[in-house]
Amino acid sequence: MRTATDFRVTDLVAYFAGRWELDRKIVDSAGAGMAVFTGVACFTPDDDALVYQERGTLVMGEHRGPATRVLHFRVRGPGLADVHFDHGGFFHDLDLRHGRWSVRHPCRDDRYLGEFVIHGPDVWWQVWTVVGPAKSYTSTTAFRRMSIEDEA
Repeated sequence: MRTATDFRVTDLVAYFAGRWELDRKIVDSAGAGMAVFTGVACFTPDDDALVYQERGTLVMGEHRGPATRVLHFRVRGPGLADVHFDHGGFFHDLDLRHGRWSVRHPCRDDRYLGEFVIHGPDVWWQVWTVVGPAKSYTSTTAFRRMSIEDEA
């Protein structure tokens, strides 16, 4: 059985390209549930980048509705990318050559601490812990590669 750091990714396009089922849970700093998001993430190759698009349903309290997100993974070497928001601004770097990566992203007075872990060829997850005066929560997302049967 492989551990998270045993599965290394040197070709981001080959690893991520395609459709992934995603389940996200967001909890406050005390561990109480704040929101759940379920949907599909799609990585589409585009020149030297991967366009990440997620679509799904967000449930937050009494609210239930559609939610989307777009990011651009600009590949800059084996297992390496710079991740940008859809508006073009830099979000964070990514290095999955060892199967795990930790990042930081400042957002005004709040700080986003992220961790990416590759569990194998078809499973990975990311965790974002957000701390600061405006926000305080942890968002955990599990990704599972969708098979042709899942897409039918």
